[in-house]
Amino acid sequence: MLSRCRSYCRAGLGINAVVLDRQISYCRRVSFERAPTSLGSNRRAAVAWCVFDWANSSFPTVVLTFVIATYVTSAVAPSPEVGTVRWGDMLSASSLIIAVLSPMIGAFSDRTGQRKPLIAISLAIMACATAGLWFVEPAPSSLWLALVLVAIGNIAFEVQCALYNALLPRVASPERLGLVSGLGWGLGYAGGLVCLGLALVVLIQPAVPPFGLDRGSAEHVRAVALLAAGWLVLFALPFFVFVPDAEPVEQASASSLKALWQELRAQPGLLRYLLAYMAFTDGLNTLFAFGGIYAAGSFGMTINDVLLFGIALNATGGLGAAAFALLDDRIGPKRVILIALSALIVLSVALLLVTSATWFWALGLALGACFGPLQAASRSYLARLAPPSQRGRLFGSLALAGRATAFLGPFLVARVTEVTDSQRLGMSIIVGFFCLGLVLMLTTPDARQDNTRRHKKTQDSGG
Repeated sequence: MLSRCRSYCRAGLGINAVVLDRQISYCRRVSFERAPTSLGSNRRAAVAWCVFDWANSSFPTVVLTFVIATYVTSAVAPSPEVGTVRWGDMLSASSLIIAVLSPMIGAFSDRTGQRKPLIAISLAIMACATAGLWFVEPAPSSLWLALVLVAIGNIAFEVQCALYNALLPRVASPERLGLVSGLGWGLGYAGGLVCLGLALVVLIQPAVPPFGLDRGSAEHVRAVALLAAGWLVLFALPFFVFVPDAEPVEQASASSLKALWQELRAQPGLLRYLLAYMAFTDGLNTLFAFGGIYAAGSFGMTINDVLLFGIALNATGGLGAAAFALLDDRIGPKRVILIALSALIVLSVALLLVTSATWFWALGLALGACFGPLQAASRSYLARLAPPSQRGRLFGSLALAGRATAFLGPFLVARVTEVTDSQRLGMSIIVGFFCLGLVLMLTTPDARQDNTRRHKKTQDSGG
């Protein structure tokens, strides 16, 4: 469209200069506002963007949740208790750094339009930190090396996630934001599970480890870090080849947290959404942190049972994200979020009441199917609502919102459990976070309608 406007000018057509300037300005705005590719017109960019989710999910699945986390806390630390404390302290410290860095780096990417170089730097840091875990031997002397490397990787992971999410409107048309976001999240769940499965089948479970790896020095476990690092780099390549970068914005947002607060106060709908996201994300994170503990303590599940249950939850989460992808575009991400939160509340209450392990599995898997739609719709909601000049900054703010009060859920669950001597009453705190998120979400604007009004306003101003 912009080239067509310029061609009119070169042809010497009798167009009023002021009108032509307005038309060119409008074309520039629309070229930024509209994604240059969509799932319908150029699928390579959208598919490559989704595959990046497949790539980077190996880090939270293999490193933060299952293999490396278990190895560090049980085999590297002096005792599981010390390992758990140090691991929690490391995550808390890295979360604080993430909360401060993400909005500032996002604002910088808004001004420069260079999200992909920043993503490449973050990915390289994350891959190097992950690969460096190979050098963590099963001895207490390696504990601090492990914690520092995982902290660096976690910070890089969250920063690149914020920048990557901000590129969603560049690969999907407004009518396909929910579809692409949901498919990406579903692929992320699948990628993490496939990487974990390869690690278990090829490296960890064989009685005789491959490649001459020594079980006595836990090389078969440490090699999982090399697998995860290679997975990150290999499957991220299509993203850098096919996905278009953002464009610089002349009036991009400032980078200070004070400026961010002033901007959000001027946009109460966005502020309420971030508060709602903060509430239900606290609930999700607390559920992830204490779900296995609750399963073992209240239903007598073994470690292998908990691991299998966690894998099943990831599988249903991915299926749920993919299944709700089209629904997001049809009814809007706000309604998908409300449906998912309502289901989470009902299922969570049921899980607190049942005593049968069979019912726990059935309700738990249904609960997992709500995780993916909630997370995917949260991403597409902000992609629709955020002004183009603030996308990097606001997706960074989403990371801040997810981290700012991350301590609160675990703290309240621990204190209520301690006072009442009941795991079930302690876990009921999670329902409260979901309810708070639901109430706040009811007060937020409809992202689809808001995006349509903004797009129409842009067209009208273009004359």
